[in-house]
Amino acid sequence: MSVEINGIAHVQLTVNDADRCVPFWEGLCHFLGMKTLIRGDGIVYCIGGRTGVLVRGVPEGSPRDPFDQNRVGLHHLCFRARSSEDVDEIHRYLLEQCDAKIVHAPEEGSEFAPGYYSVLFEDPDGIRVEVNYLPGKGHFGERGRLGPDGPGPGDGLGALGFSGSREGA
Repeated sequence: MSVEINGIAHVQLTVNDADRCVPFWEGLCHFLGMKTLIRGDGIVYCIGGRTGVLVRGVPEGSPRDPFDQNRVGLHHLCFRARSSEDVDEIHRYLLEQCDAKIVHAPEEGSEFAPGYYSVLFEDPDGIRVEVNYLPGKGHFGERGRLGPDGPGPGDGLGALGFSGSREGA
């Protein structure tokens, strides 16, 4: 027996600079159509779009290590957009109204999936966030790796996309 999940209910991020990060995340979440469920000193929790994002400051007495996407834990968080135009609109929002560092402007990344389009940025603490759009069924579509004529699962992933495939996997 197996169970098919219904997405990710929420993600909780702990930040060093709550004074900058909490407003950043609340503004971003509102721009993404989410609503604030909890707002307090050093904490915000927004929900919507079948997603929840909770951001809080590092608890007193805990280490304040900088974010490093190559250490154990979160590498980056990626929101799914409904269109490539939405990705472009989010990019404009980031440039005009956010304290975000743009890692890459909207660009195609079809080496990852057919029609993949995304923007990548960092919050004030350097936590990487991506917003992508993937048309149709993505990897499950007819041109996708897991589609009817696709090559199947890859055996690695790098900056240039997937590598190899495993037959029968």
